[in-house]
Amino acid sequence: MAGVEIATTVGAARRESALARLLENRHVLGPVMVFPAVCLLAVFLAYPFALGAWLSLTDATIGTPGRFVALANFRYLLGDAVFRLVVFNTALYAGVAVVLKLALGFLLALLVNREFAGKRFVRAVMLLPWIVPTSLSALVFYWLYDGTFSVITWMLKRVGLVEGFINYLGDPTLARASLIAANVWRGIPFFAIGLLAGLQTVSPTLYEAAAIDGAGPWQRFWAITWPLLLPLTAVVTVFSTIMTVGDFQLIWIVTKGGPANATHLLGTLAYQRAIQGGYIGEGAAISGFMLPVLLASVAVAYHYLRRD
Repeated sequence: MAGVEIATTVGAARRESALARLLENRHVLGPVMVFPAVCLLAVFLAYPFALGAWLSLTDATIGTPGRFVALANFRYLLGDAVFRLVVFNTALYAGVAVVLKLALGFLLALLVNREFAGKRFVRAVMLLPWIVPTSLSALVFYWLYDGTFSVITWMLKRVGLVEGFINYLGDPTLARASLIAANVWRGIPFFAIGLLAGLQTVSPTLYEAAAIDGAGPWQRFWAITWPLLLPLTAVVTVFSTIMTVGDFQLIWIVTKGGPANATHLLGTLAYQRAIQGGYIGEGAAISGFMLPVLLASVAVAYHYLRRD
């Protein structure tokens, strides 16, 4: 019996030793550690993406699996006047909003990077638009843009700039501008915090040396601040572009795409066609048109991340 126990112990020790050597091999340990993350990505990212791509090639509706129709959904959408208007709306909404958020966020980052009383409090307060739930801030903007009870109209009337009521959400141009303003208000802290973190890494000695050489504030900004922050600015801008192109909650709560489809974006139109209208395949095809924009954005972000 003693011989059997010794043999069992030796066998177990050899197995543990073999397992330890296997895990110490970086060609084995790496895939083992990454496997759980790959499974999660496959279930929650790859499968929905593949299913959406497949549905965009079918005429599936709610309750029916549909049949393969190749690119028929995409050809139909390219001839659809509403879809072309939505593409214009999305480009206008994302382009104007991202540029304004970048400019105002950069300005805010430069301001809070300076020394002044209450700096920490101001930095904390400027995060409020970002941390407030989108649905809650959308409801607030819905009230601000109300045609009868808008506090903006009330203030403009008090200072004598307008006499009557303003139908912010009933006019296509005003509705687009109103939603862009709301998106800019929410997105400025994202730029400001990201760029402020970059500004904190710039050595003050660079500014001191430039000042000794006679460089003014504007010259120091273009010669030192902007080049050093350009990679970070590009990455932050790309991420903001991705989020803005895919915006849904703000648009749906405030206007639901109206008036007359003037504020529909790709995400809201896809939801309307697929869920409310029941045309799953068509809705998936609308979402597919966002893919080139998102892939280009990811490529730009990856390029600048590799440079860092």
